[in-house]
Amino acid sequence: MAGLEDLQIEADGRQVPVIVRRSPLARRMSLRVDAVRGIVLVLPMRGRLADARTFLLSHGEWLRQRLGKLPDRQNLGVGRHIPLLGVPHLVRHRPDARRGVWVENAEIHVSGQEEHASRRVGDFLRAQARRVMVDKVHTMAARLDRKVSRVTVKDTVSRWGSCSSQGAIALSWRLVMAPPFVLDYVVGHEVAHLVELNHSPAFWDIVRSLGVDHHGGRNWLKAHGASLHHYRP
Repeated sequence: MAGLEDLQIEADGRQVPVIVRRSPLARRMSLRVDAVRGIVLVLPMRGRLADARTFLLSHGEWLRQRLGKLPDRQNLGVGRHIPLLGVPHLVRHRPDARRGVWVENAEIHVSGQEEHASRRVGDFLRAQARRVMVDKVHTMAARLDRKVSRVTVKDTVSRWGSCSSQGAIALSWRLVMAPPFVLDYVVGHEVAHLVELNHSPAFWDIVRSLGVDHHGGRNWLKAHGASLHHYRP
């Protein structure tokens, strides 16, 4: 029998994978479609794969309509305009150069073979995110007289950042594409959790003390955050 990860549905002449999750809270099967994860099918813990496949096929037309309304995903290749700290940068191929990837005059220049450009730009953005974010985290933590045990930059989906009770902070590399005030807000939010691991009034007082635009940052992410997930190396 095929595994859960093998579920997929045909749409526009291609096979679209379906993310399947088992949930102890689910009493029945459910489907949702979003710009980040695509199709997600939630199963009760004892739900059967055969029933999940039947359920998926019975909602095929609805799923295809929802998929058709999603914005197209974009790679990071040559000719694309990629936001870096909120400013669109044209990706330009420089086969004559031997400098790797660099920024110059609001352009991201990529040397080497063009077919590797998207991957290399993705690596560059992750490296930029790590450089900017790690410095911001430690600077803000020092203002609160707190130590950070670890800073991890990864491709998170459900949250832009997190802070553990052990003082480890994780952030989405995609925030490096957002305007600086948005990045500052997320970093400040997670650093404030080093003091208050909750969302009490005391927590928000700490966020405000860091001088970040928490209202503007939250509003921007609500309005535009999903667009950062459209870019795929």
